[in-house]
Amino acid sequence: MAADHLTGLIRYLGQDDWKACFEEVLGEHLGPALEAADITFEELDDILGPDVAMTLWGCAFEDFLGQEWDEGRNFVEVYLKRRGWKEGPRNSAVMRALKDSVMSLYEVSNIVPGQSLMARDLLRGGKPVLVREGTATRTLRPWDRIAARLVPEDGHTTLAGGLLAYSQDACEDLAEHLYDVLRRKRGKAEFPKVKTEVLADLAPMFTLTWLFRTLEDMAGPRELPVLFNGDGEDLVFHDICFPLTKGATQKMVAEVLEKLPALRSEERLFWNWLRVPEQNKGVSSRSSHQDAQAQFLSSEMDDGSLVLGTLELKGRQLRLEVNSRSRAEQGQAMLEDALGDLVGPPLTQIMTAQQAMEDRDRGEGCETPDVQFLPEEEARILAEVLERHYRKTLGDIVPALGNMTPRQAVRTAQGRKAVAAWLKQIENTTAGLGQAKGTPPFSFDWMWDELGIASLRK
Repeated sequence: MAADHLTGLIRYLGQDDWKACFEEVLGEHLGPALEAADITFEELDDILGPDVAMTLWGCAFEDFLGQEWDEGRNFVEVYLKRRGWKEGPRNSAVMRALKDSVMSLYEVSNIVPGQSLMARDLLRGGKPVLVREGTATRTLRPWDRIAARLVPEDGHTTLAGGLLAYSQDACEDLAEHLYDVLRRKRGKAEFPKVKTEVLADLAPMFTLTWLFRTLEDMAGPRELPVLFNGDGEDLVFHDICFPLTKGATQKMVAEVLEKLPALRSEERLFWNWLRVPEQNKGVSSRSSHQDAQAQFLSSEMDDGSLVLGTLELKGRQLRLEVNSRSRAEQGQAMLEDALGDLVGPPLTQIMTAQQAMEDRDRGEGCETPDVQFLPEEEARILAEVLERHYRKTLGDIVPALGNMTPRQAVRTAQGRKAVAAWLKQIENTTAGLGQAKGTPPFSFDWMWDELGIASLRK
């Protein structure tokens, strides 16, 4: 919705009798969160930025437009009665449509950047609605959730200006608040069903929930998950570089590596170091890690062999990459024993998982100057990797699905709903991953079709 439709209306807010009324509504939307954080609205502008602060102001303003005050007076109707002749029929229609709108929580899909999206109301239900939108569609991802107002305009449905992107944590907070306010027992449904007339009175809840969660996330330290590799060992990345000695050639080293039973050639001068299934450790050290934040990262081949590390011959160097101290020691010993005088003493670089994340956040450590691909080729390669990974995942146990595989879970109605939510989360978190300019994003259509739940993708 273009802001110029409301310019006159916003200016009229300066009238003394309406200014106090709006400040009361603004206090309902922001007051409790600002008081809890001990900040003012002006300071909020500095903390979140002027654009976000103005969006929050807009959420309160749009709610104010639909309220009635003494003797049933409504700000929009009073303004149009006095100044409507200056607005014309189009702007007047937009103002009245916004006055009659309500804030709700929507899940977005089928995003066409710069043009449109589909919005499904998570609180009132119903079929997804086609929304014409030019700005938000450039940043939203499939299955993102937004608190917003849908407004009819010129025969189309548009988004009002007060739009808040809801994180998963914020959605959890909102669901909890809604169940409490409506005094309903929380069952299997993520959100309670809410009637339109009830939503009209709950607009401040959307703003406050978003603001409380945002300020809390900004104030608290970034909590990193506890990371382990597939053997339950602390995740510590080791990059071990062996220089080839004088007289040694890549061919000579490759011939030795090809004879090692634990190595499997993936492509020319590149090998995976494997532990085959029957050689896996009898007792996984995962059982000793009970932290709820613990995450185990591992990679397996199609036959179930665990990938312990990778080796690559590049120029006059043999490079071994592993993700734990134990594997570094084992791999170094294996290569030194097999290669002997073909390589010299190695140089090792060590990086913790936290350091790797910090480097990623700073944009470091992500360039590979020795090997460069065209963006289109890189996107194609990544798409192939993603498809192999997720095709294997269909047969893997997923904790979020009640420790069942996706193929098992879709055998029941409740399981199909859980799998649909799981797929949406995957699509949302991987949106745009590896996408080159001018190339389509990786498509998950085949997963929905293969699991037989394409009808739930809405």
